[in-house]
Amino acid sequence: MPPFQGGALAGWLGPLAVAVFGGLLRFIDLGRPKAVVFDETYYVKDAYSLLVEGVERTMVGDAKNPIADRRLLAGNLDIFKQCPQPDDCASFVAHPPLGKWMIAAGEWMFGMNPFGWRFAAAVAGTLTILILARVARRMTRSTLLGCLAGLLLALDGLHLVLSRTAILDIFLAFWVMAAFACLVADRDDMRARLADRYDAALLRGPRLGLRRWRLAAGVCLGAACAVKWSGVFFLLAFALLSLMWDAGARRALGAREAYRGTLAYDGPGAVGTFALVPALTYVASWSGWFATSRGWGRNWDQATSSGNPLFFAFDSVRSWLDYHVQVLGFHSGLETPHPYMSEPWSWPLLLRPVAFFYEGEKSGCGAADCAQAVVGVGTPALWYGSAVALVALVAWYAATRDWRAGAVLLTYAAGWLPWFYYAVADNRTMYLFYMAPVLPFMVLAVVLVAGLVIGRRDAPPARRAVGAAVVGAFALIVLVNFWWLQPVLSAETISYAQYWARMLLSSWVSTSTSSPT
Repeated sequence: MPPFQGGALAGWLGPLAVAVFGGLLRFIDLGRPKAVVFDETYYVKDAYSLLVEGVERTMVGDAKNPIADRRLLAGNLDIFKQCPQPDDCASFVAHPPLGKWMIAAGEWMFGMNPFGWRFAAAVAGTLTILILARVARRMTRSTLLGCLAGLLLALDGLHLVLSRTAILDIFLAFWVMAAFACLVADRDDMRARLADRYDAALLRGPRLGLRRWRLAAGVCLGAACAVKWSGVFFLLAFALLSLMWDAGARRALGAREAYRGTLAYDGPGAVGTFALVPALTYVASWSGWFATSRGWGRNWDQATSSGNPLFFAFDSVRSWLDYHVQVLGFHSGLETPHPYMSEPWSWPLLLRPVAFFYEGEKSGCGAADCAQAVVGVGTPALWYGSAVALVALVAWYAATRDWRAGAVLLTYAAGWLPWFYYAVADNRTMYLFYMAPVLPFMVLAVVLVAGLVIGRRDAPPARRAVGAAVVGAFALIVLVNFWWLQPVLSAETISYAQYWARMLLSSWVSTSTSSPT
């Protein structure tokens, strides 16, 4: 546990300043475009339904005739379908409710308008920048590198777009990053407590008792799963990571039976942290569904007369489990083609981003043909730089077994590799923005390698100066690259020629003719 470079005040002011910068990028003109963008058509209305009904209800219109979307943009909240029986209007939804509850908080505070329904996403994106900066500082013991991490995430195009759009992936990224931050804090706290309680006579090391940071990580992981089921990939990875850190700390302390000590003293608490606590958090997110009888499948058990008190105390539990079986079947069979779908092995290369919004033939750009667009694409300089950094981390971990490199590589694998299975086995429809929860760890890979490039504090000044110049040049390239793309990340009105100049690859649009839609 080496000491931090710089004081505690600078360790907060620097990350806060970077987060404010990222927040300005996300909040300025947050209501632009004044439209229901991409999958906002699902989550905005589901969130409002949760706010006023407690469960998701069916809306008027459909995908081909979005009557509810048009009414919302006109300020008309009469968007619910009227049914002879209230239960007939229950809506089948494919994701748990927590992310939609978070969107609903913004709608409650600022109304049913683009700013209101995007507010929570912008908050989550900004907080993720702050958390990443603090985590990178803790991992590297450098406030400078921590601020670099926050700055790079603030300048990522995909993170910006998701922070300005009311869909679920930014909330998943937030909770995953929060869980990781809690585990890194727990690692420091656990090692300090082990050292304080050291006793050479203990073969397995001392007991640690309650670990509040690890419990907080369990809550965050449960929240991640309550946003999207893919949060479970990170739950499993972080459980393994935490136990590996526990065993490593006991070995470093000199315990002769470190692994047995981990299983005996840390294992039971880990079961509660990574199983019971996430499960309780997940179930709590469904409180609206349990509290009313109008949710999808809420009365399935009574309707099928399949209740069995020997197995469940409440018939609603059986109905809830059946609902989850239906959702699992939906995801397993999701093969509907989409012009912007892509395969996971292409994601790190940004071969197929997603057009969230496009509208042409607008005036106000000083040219005959104008356009507004929101393209969900990462900043190429950062993504390609992170690909190089990840390869470097593999070599670094193989040579040194550095815990930081191992943590980043494991988390990156947990967020990326499972999608290979769904691509091959299920031919599932997938998109680039599924990488959202991996983005902070791509940045961490860059920052860890940047620390190696700059060198240790005791390195020769000339060597550190050259390293700092290289890292600074990379950050400048990322900034310029982001600035160039920014008009098509935030729906600025630009000329048609300017729009096409920013489409760096022909695969960034669905057709090579005249329209990107």
